[in-house]
Amino acid sequence: MSHSPKTSVLALGVAALLGSTFMATAEGELNLYSARHYDTDERLYSDFEDATGITINRIEGKADELIARMQAEGANSPADVLLTVDTSRLARAKDAGVLQPLDSDVLEARIPSYEQDADNQWFGFSQRARIIFYDKVDVTEPPLTYAALADPKYKGMICIRSSTNSYMQTLLAAIVTHEGEEAARDWAAAVRGNFARDPQGGDTDQLRGIVSGECEIALSNTYYFARSFRDEVKGVTEGRDMIGWVFPDQSGNGAHMNLSGGGIAKNAPNRENAVKFLEYLASDQAQIYFSEGNDEYPAVPGVAISASVAQLGFFKPDDVSLSDVAANIPLAQKIYDQVGWE
Repeated sequence: MSHSPKTSVLALGVAALLGSTFMATAEGELNLYSARHYDTDERLYSDFEDATGITINRIEGKADELIARMQAEGANSPADVLLTVDTSRLARAKDAGVLQPLDSDVLEARIPSYEQDADNQWFGFSQRARIIFYDKVDVTEPPLTYAALADPKYKGMICIRSSTNSYMQTLLAAIVTHEGEEAARDWAAAVRGNFARDPQGGDTDQLRGIVSGECEIALSNTYYFARSFRDEVKGVTEGRDMIGWVFPDQSGNGAHMNLSGGGIAKNAPNRENAVKFLEYLASDQAQIYFSEGNDEYPAVPGVAISASVAQLGFFKPDDVSLSDVAANIPLAQKIYDQVGWE
């Protein structure tokens, strides 16, 4: 069966030329602003179109660009739905005033409360655990908790990302939420002292650092590693057998989870279609595809995960309210700056 997408993908650079097209709010349309950049999502969109007859017009870009665009468009914005990655960016969209509350019995029943905004302006639809990876040969006692990354015995061993990375901001914000500002600052300062090199690159680069011998320990979201079980990931797949992993804090709060999610645009011209789309993303069909297509964990409990993700094993996730975590993201960035985390 063919699943070639009908979705219109429009680059930000040409969007101005197509403004009049977007202003037509036909009953069967949905204008999606998406910061998810995964080719595998095409199946999500085409299945929704096939099931509903609603055509998705899509603009892709970086989250901050899309949020700024929605602010500039104001009441005339054609956006119906914003999709983006990480709690920090969902919180940024809310703070920018470009989203609106949504009361949905479907979403309330299927999406756990800790994966929702307290004011129902955004909902999580897929998850990634941020966990510890290590060199199985050189590290005989891997850190079992996030706190353990601060242990001086790991000095010069850790590859990690920049403080400007949203995943790192959200992780430290979660530590603030659990432990308080002082403990979070002490942790950040101590981990900085254990760097093998200055923070650089993406999550895959941290994993490559283990394979190349540049470092012995790294933090990464699970899906960057899980994809190496089904696809060739240069610099990772060939050395995967040397990499071990730990889901941190299994005797405590559980492993920190990052969200990919979205919400309805404040001035959505096709609001009814937007509600249908978000409720579709919480369906079993879409939830399974988040895992099968992009090696993520479903947001909805009990939904089957892909074989690649399953190879990582089962674990206890942190169920702290991500709405509370989002509120501490500005403080997390301040702490990183204070301790000199590049």
